[in-house]
Amino acid sequence: MSTEAATDQVLTTDVTVGGMTCAACVRRVEKRLGKLEGVTATVNLATGRARISHPPHVRPDELVATVEQAGYTAALPEPPRARKGKDEEETETEDALRERERLVATALLAVPVLVLSMVPALQFRNWQWLCFMLAAPVAVWSSWPFHVRALRGLRHSTATMDTLVSLGVVASFSWSAYALFFGGAGVPGMRMPFSLLPSAENGTAHVYLEAAVGVPLFVLAGRFLEARARRGTGTALWSLAGLAAKEVSVREGGVERLVSIEELGLGQVFAVRPGERVATDGQVTEGSSAVDLSLVTGESRPVEVGPGSAVVGGAVNAGGLLLVRATAIGADTQLARITRLVTEAQAGKAKAQRLADAVAGVFVPVVLALAVTVLGFWLGAGADPQAAVTACVAVLVVACPCALGLATPTALMAATGRGAQLGVLVSGPQALEALQHIDTVVLDKTGTLTSGHMTVARVTDVPGGLGREAVLRLAGAVEQGSEHPLGRAIVSYARRAQPGRPLPDVSAFGASAGRGVQGRVEGRLVEVLAPDDELPSALADALPVAEADAHTPVLVRVDGVAEALIEIGDVVRPGSYRAVDRLRRLGVHPVLATGDREAPAQAVAAELGIEEVHARCTPEGKADLVRELREDGRRVAVVGDGVNDAAALAGADLGIAMGSGTDVAIGAADVTLVRGDIEALGDAVRLARRTLGTIRANLLWAFGYNVVTVPLAMVGLLNPMVAAAAMSVSSLLVVGNSLRLRAWQPSPGRGSTG
Repeated sequence: MSTEAATDQVLTTDVTVGGMTCAACVRRVEKRLGKLEGVTATVNLATGRARISHPPHVRPDELVATVEQAGYTAALPEPPRARKGKDEEETETEDALRERERLVATALLAVPVLVLSMVPALQFRNWQWLCFMLAAPVAVWSSWPFHVRALRGLRHSTATMDTLVSLGVVASFSWSAYALFFGGAGVPGMRMPFSLLPSAENGTAHVYLEAAVGVPLFVLAGRFLEARARRGTGTALWSLAGLAAKEVSVREGGVERLVSIEELGLGQVFAVRPGERVATDGQVTEGSSAVDLSLVTGESRPVEVGPGSAVVGGAVNAGGLLLVRATAIGADTQLARITRLVTEAQAGKAKAQRLADAVAGVFVPVVLALAVTVLGFWLGAGADPQAAVTACVAVLVVACPCALGLATPTALMAATGRGAQLGVLVSGPQALEALQHIDTVVLDKTGTLTSGHMTVARVTDVPGGLGREAVLRLAGAVEQGSEHPLGRAIVSYARRAQPGRPLPDVSAFGASAGRGVQGRVEGRLVEVLAPDDELPSALADALPVAEADAHTPVLVRVDGVAEALIEIGDVVRPGSYRAVDRLRRLGVHPVLATGDREAPAQAVAAELGIEEVHARCTPEGKADLVRELREDGRRVAVVGDGVNDAAALAGADLGIAMGSGTDVAIGAADVTLVRGDIEALGDAVRLARRTLGTIRANLLWAFGYNVVTVPLAMVGLLNPMVAAAAMSVSSLLVVGNSLRLRAWQPSPGRGSTG
């Protein structure tokens, strides 16, 4: 997706870069773009994308041209599009098919050479000439892409992994040709035992045709498998794009017509039948149903919706027919924002990867210098020329900057994709790094730990009275005529308590300011009012409990008799206690900061086991609290959902927004919990720690591999063919280790997603 956003006269543009094969290529593209005035670039090897910051006078086409001048292909990418079906999804691109054909042909030619070279018992008369004929097309045609890219780099005075592979193939094949034609290896009946170490038999030059075919075979196989694995890390992004509907049934004047999603306008009403996806974000106008949000937000349970309920594009209608009015279309939908956030997150780099790329930028020239030095040293020391050439070729082939370039981006792609599936969106690797190290989290109360709206918390009825259900039904009926938030909470609760059964009508309705409401329901006088001093013992005992919990108590009287006490308040979200407990277990200290009164704040803190409480906090007060905590040496994350949390979110080491919150809060945050589930916070911390651990393991392997194998090759203890296999395996191990993040599971007890 190409993005351009003006911020202080700086634009950001994404460019797709083709032809990069290692971290040295990444460094080369970044340096070339950095030569433009005011331009900085971050290039991601795994995604093949460059994120470029540039002044307005530098046009995107100039950026594309600059990348092409560096010897690579470049284009402004299109937005991710959904694949049309399973068959098409599995269809390979023309380039991938061509690479597979090259790999298969190379294997057919190379395997006989490898077998004959490694199994002396199979070496018949003149076997070496057959191997030479089979190896020639491998060294030329199969290795042609390496030769072309190496020459292209030479024209630009740079060297990459392809330079090392090309030189290794040319050197081993050329030495073998010399040995066959001039070194005595071409005589009939020649036998050559295979050894992992360089050797010579009876003064006869050793033939290294197995290296000439093994190097391109293993490198091509490694890159083919690596490309497939890297495409797998982006599966989540493709699946997000695949949730977007292509067509929608629009209703106008009672007439329904099928149009493409691009033709749907803001405010238009469309139909969603059972089993269909909601075409775009909207509000239900007619019908009721349950919608499955699991693929959009990770919410495991279907959510009941009805008239007035908001629905998200991409959700699946699991029940009845819904009529929905579009409230957001195109790039403004939640699904589009999620896809955009994941794409942007995958374009970033962790600090460790920047170091790895800097090393890779000088790695290839250093390896070339080492190879020449090794060749000169061995020849100067009087060693056999073939041993000197073998050591030189082994150094060229075994060196592997590919793993360095893939260490972070593949792990980041897998982690951000898995996080999106679970309802956790991170803005990039910097957010993951900060999330890993936080030790204090400042939690907002209203809308974060609590539901954010008034609801019935508890109902206490009088023993031997009308009963809880009957009282709720009567109270809900009389409150239908009220616009007070407490009355709406009672009506909503009464309807949920008796689904499918409408509340009865109310007559003679009346309201008394500060006192309550009354009316006649089914011939009974029903009063919903503030409690007085004359209460039955069961209700009198419940009253102080309600006040201790900071709930608002409401008395229901029927025909003058007290029947029940309804407690109304902003109730704690399901799972908030588990979320806070998991944070403590992870070594994160929870702090409650709210603009609410002391009593509700203390009640919520006591219920969740939070010891540090700051009540009546203004937006500036929350920001000051964050600053004080950071000055004390703490790494602070802030979790909030409202406009009043935006300043604190922006000032913290890490800002975490609830997906159900305001756009201002989400915009100021580094991490978004898409479905507003506070339990996902602990999972986000665990995912970040697992991801950074994976990245460290990848980098340790990538550096450690070269530290061990290059010296072995320099002293002649590594056969070039074995070096080629080891080099390919190193990249596959890094990618495979990263792919494990795709199967990462959150904490137990979170429904089907955990």
